[in-house]
Amino acid sequence: MDAVILARLQFASTTIFHYFFVPVSIGLAFIIAIMQTLYVIKGDKIYKKMTKFWAVLFLINFAVGVVTGILQEFQFGMNWSTYSRFVGDVFGPSLAIEGLLAFFLESTFIGIWIFGWNRLSKRVHLASIWLVSLGTIFSAFWILSANSFMQNPVGYEFVDGRAQMNDFAAILTNPHLWAQFPHVLLTSLLTGAFLVAGISAWKLVRKHDVDMFKRSFRISVVVGFIMAFAVTFTGHWQAQYLIEAQPMKMAAAEALWEHSDDPAPFTVFAAIDTKNKENNIEIEIPYMLSFLSYNKFSGSIAGINELQEMYEEKYGPGNYIPPVKALFWVFRIMTGAGGVMLLLALYGMWQIRKDKLINKTRYLRLMTFGIALPFIANTAGWLMTELGRQPWVVFGLMKTEDAISPTVAPGEVLFALIAFTTMYTILGAISIYLFARHIKKENHDDLVENVSEDPFDKQGGAEIVS
Repeated sequence: MDAVILARLQFASTTIFHYFFVPVSIGLAFIIAIMQTLYVIKGDKIYKKMTKFWAVLFLINFAVGVVTGILQEFQFGMNWSTYSRFVGDVFGPSLAIEGLLAFFLESTFIGIWIFGWNRLSKRVHLASIWLVSLGTIFSAFWILSANSFMQNPVGYEFVDGRAQMNDFAAILTNPHLWAQFPHVLLTSLLTGAFLVAGISAWKLVRKHDVDMFKRSFRISVVVGFIMAFAVTFTGHWQAQYLIEAQPMKMAAAEALWEHSDDPAPFTVFAAIDTKNKENNIEIEIPYMLSFLSYNKFSGSIAGINELQEMYEEKYGPGNYIPPVKALFWVFRIMTGAGGVMLLLALYGMWQIRKDKLINKTRYLRLMTFGIALPFIANTAGWLMTELGRQPWVVFGLMKTEDAISPTVAPGEVLFALIAFTTMYTILGAISIYLFARHIKKENHDDLVENVSEDPFDKQGGAEIVS
């Protein structure tokens, strides 16, 4: 057992699990705010019922997401204390602002929103959910500002062997942050949209509250299409930035061992031989990689072997090649899932326009399974982001193998990995159970017809408390 590998596995498992909940919170809050806005504008109680139905799922997800985030932070002190000491003076402001501003903003206004039905004016109450949505977006921004320092260190100086911030503006204007944040935000909104669309499709197949879930599906599939379409551009923008900032990551994602031809083809499939550093079989699209990289059908790309030599000259002897096979396939899984979501959303909009959605049972069932697509794409995207940076934990400054806590033993990390995985499995099972219990109800009129207007009342949301 190797402590570094075990610690990386633990951080990967907790991060992936936590990130199941983060984009759902961002996406659901935004869509719920749209639904409540329609209620305030139109005065139609069906939008109020929609808002309260999805509110229960949002609150379950938010609660579990908070817990998983807290558990994740323990690892910095337990397994990565050397890393924490090295970057703590840089990360501190971003993480403090995320906790004291963004998280407090969303948690405070969640409380106001939950208990404010019939206690606040409609417009003030509506403002509270929009502030919740804004708070979730702010949280993502500040966390990504810290992550972007790991990818592209800026605004720091070395003091006693540690990185110390000397330019907060440089942290906020980090080009990696502004290449990453729009993409993460749009994929989060896409995740919320496909979750709502998939659950609405399941309800429509079973003829539960058809009018309400038909409207829910319409709202979510329109948001989903817009976000899926926009994600193609932010992903393209981010890839072009990485060609310049982290060329090894993009070369590995293409399994491009040698300097490419000009124009460079895009490899759809490759049988990758990492031992001999070559691809035995390749299926390519001519000119496409040059276009994706430079927006023109010309231009070459540096290869892995060439970049390895450059990195050895700059950083000293060592292996600077990330896991090529993993990066190659997660990149294609991510882009493939994104393309499928775009087509599903486009088809759904077309059927809504023709008013034939309710009869498309096969498509609705497919949309239910489509709930998994954004989670697959998000996970693949983060694997590419983090694995592609290896062997660095802070690019160019600290290697992952040097970031581990000096006294941590492999057995201790293994115990923590098993314990955390067990706790996360229990939390996952609880959240799925609560989701399923709420979704399976056939009628949701009690959400607007009961005496209490609180989504936490006995009939509207007591399953969360119980």
